[in-house]
Amino acid sequence: MENINKKSVLFLCTSNSARSQMAEALLKHKAGDIYEVYSAGIEEGEVDKRTIEALEKFDLNASGIKSKHVDEFNGQYFDYVITLCEKASTECRSYPNTGKQLAWDMPDPKSREGSHAFSTTLMELNSRLTMFLSVENIDSPVNSKAPTSVEPASVEIDPIAFYKSLTDDVRLKALMLIEYHGELCVCELMEALQEDSQPKISRNLAVLKKANVIMDRKHGQWVFYRINPELPLWAQSVIAQTTENNTPMIGNEIRRLDTMQDRPNRDSFCK
Repeated sequence: MENINKKSVLFLCTSNSARSQMAEALLKHKAGDIYEVYSAGIEEGEVDKRTIEALEKFDLNASGIKSKHVDEFNGQYFDYVITLCEKASTECRSYPNTGKQLAWDMPDPKSREGSHAFSTTLMELNSRLTMFLSVENIDSPVNSKAPTSVEPASVEIDPIAFYKSLTDDVRLKALMLIEYHGELCVCELMEALQEDSQPKISRNLAVLKKANVIMDRKHGQWVFYRINPELPLWAQSVIAQTTENNTPMIGNEIRRLDTMQDRPNRDSFCK
């Protein structure tokens, strides 16, 4: 029997050629009975043939997929809008008619190194979506094979400093929240963690930044923090798997963010 109460999800990327197409196919495969899933690009484009090859390699439905421009969805309400690249996140930072927006800045498989770039991206998206389903309290089986690849680290990181940076409760939960939402500012973390001290949150973020675990970027009066995209794969995996397998640790924090009043006005950041 068809679920008439499906929630809707829109994945956004630059040209709807790879990442957003993979995310759409994966979520349909994992929870298509619960979600209506769409994808689009903020620019005109074409589906990369390597995207289709990767989907078919892991028995995901790639029939009939085509690149769509985001304007095709003007006026349509989405329960979730998830951006998958920095350009889409910046230009659509506050997508209209949206219940909840997440920013997952994923590397573009068309430009990343390694012989399994598209399979690696598919694997990373699978982990993100498993986390998404867990956080949203949806019991959905995961049914996809995960390829393995080893890529050179883009930034040097000291393993001891990395693991030491995770030993504080505030830092670990802040990192997990940033991993899930894509980016957060200090005031959002204060609300989520019920911390009244802005300097305390900032000090802990400074520790993570010094260890090269996170990076910041300024938008207007706000400074947003996100996972350093140049982290070596092993460090990215530690953060992703810690978050994915321990989502009850941050369940209350996520709910506080969902109901937070006067969150930073992302409308002012849109181009």
